[in-house]
Amino acid sequence: MKTVKYCLPFFLFVAAATSLNAQQKDNSFPKVQGYIGVVHPIVTLFSNETVYNFNGSYTVGFPTGINIIKTEHFGYSLEVVPFINSSNGTSKTSNVLFHPGVMFRYKHGFTWINRLAIETSGRYGITPIFNKVILKSKNNTIAGAIPIPIRFGNNRKPSIGAGIQVAIVF
Repeated sequence: MKTVKYCLPFFLFVAAATSLNAQQKDNSFPKVQGYIGVVHPIVTLFSNETVYNFNGSYTVGFPTGINIIKTEHFGYSLEVVPFINSSNGTSKTSNVLFHPGVMFRYKHGFTWINRLAIETSGRYGITPIFNKVILKSKNNTIAGAIPIPIRFGNNRKPSIGAGIQVAIVF
């Protein structure tokens, strides 16, 4: 019983110090965050053609990335997105997108992300993304985004598209 009596103050001190340290870490930079999500391309516009997802085929991507938050308002992000396409009763990995970019963070959970885009399909370009925190808890954040992919190359006409993305940040 004496051991418990002497150990209790020690455990309370460790718990308080850990809590104070965790609070200080939340405000310090740089921060590293990981995330995983799902992206649904909605529409892609070429000069004389409009292609809709869900019209004859379905494409879905699974973005996985890491964010390095340098300051309260600026960060760097690296994302890799494998895409799966399903059509005519079969599905396959159709493309992998390498997506490095810079993040400009604003008040109320808004973030503007500018990404370079390099695809294994031979296309390249940029992707501006408008991102908003939807739900934030102590350990995780759920964010929604609207990516606007602009692509060139691979003997195809330039294109611009729009999609919807949801991710969990941890």
